[in-house]
Amino acid sequence: MRAPHKRAAYDNGIPPPPPERTAALATLNMADCITTPAALAAAAHLPPPLPGYVPAAAAGFPLKVPRSFVARMAPGDPRDPLLRQVLPTVAELASVPGFGPDPVGERAAARSPGLLQKYRGRALLITTAACAVHCRYCFRRAFPYAEQSAGTARLRAALAAIARDESLEEIILSGGDPLSLSNTRLTALSNSLSAIAHVRRLRVHTRTPVVLPSRIDDGFIAWLQGLKLPTVLVLHANHPNEINSEVRAACARLRATGVTLLNQSVLLKGVNDEVPALAELSRRLFAAGVLPYYIHALDPVSGAAHFAVGDRRARRLLGDLAAQLPGYLVPRLVREIEGAPAKVTLAPRLSVPRAGSHGTSTGGC
Repeated sequence: MRAPHKRAAYDNGIPPPPPERTAALATLNMADCITTPAALAAAAHLPPPLPGYVPAAAAGFPLKVPRSFVARMAPGDPRDPLLRQVLPTVAELASVPGFGPDPVGERAAARSPGLLQKYRGRALLITTAACAVHCRYCFRRAFPYAEQSAGTARLRAALAAIARDESLEEIILSGGDPLSLSNTRLTALSNSLSAIAHVRRLRVHTRTPVVLPSRIDDGFIAWLQGLKLPTVLVLHANHPNEINSEVRAACARLRATGVTLLNQSVLLKGVNDEVPALAELSRRLFAAGVLPYYIHALDPVSGAAHFAVGDRRARRLLGDLAAQLPGYLVPRLVREIEGAPAKVTLAPRLSVPRAGSHGTSTGGC
């Protein structure tokens, strides 16, 4: 695991989509994303072939990463933690017992096409299959989007299902990434949800402000400002080197709208499985106005077993992190288990000194 590099070094009824695309949405076009190993090698200043890359690993889940994200990688470093998150490698082809295409039982959680419910009181809309980046550990890398994405007709049915179930008080927009939708479609969707009396909160899960901060344009800010529901925006950053000046500026704009900003990470071997990286990630997130919320144990999806960190080591890492940071900067270590009524918390393992080695304190920390 490489230590975080210094910031300064690499800060370099829903209508169909409208025919016009906003300038910000144009940045999601494939022309602005790297989709070939040769282009990635050139942008990361690495001599081809890329370490471990095999075309077969990208066959079912293609390489896709915004150039702005690649620009934050340490040039010429084949072990860069951002590179490891997006590079298809031969390790993805291994068949590992316990790892499969539906790691958290989402097929069984489908209420209707595009609508999933795993936990009481809240449901999740699969708003799109599109995402600005293809993270190699993605738990939905084999998700049946053709069957489950909430297209126009399916979305009407999903909204009707939400309206019928008065126990649902929070709706989560997910995908893919909901910020792949145009601001026009986001507005139509949120208007439909806020018209349902028992829906009290909106949550948006997105990695886009981290990997493609230019998406946070005036139109998106106007959408947030016009929302009638209290809104939580859950970002996804895994390593401190992902948080550069552009991401901090995007977070400042988001925070100014009054939304609650949280972050969830995934604990990934060779990416962020060291205390210094986790501690610096929490510091940089908080400095950007984002509260560390969850750090997930890897969901056992096929192709991602090489990222797995054992529970014993994970709990020790979080214990050591808790010994360095105030409690509000320590994310909860959780695992999602199919059929469980909530995410399962993995308690940190703390190194407790022997009695009498420290004085008693009554101060808050």
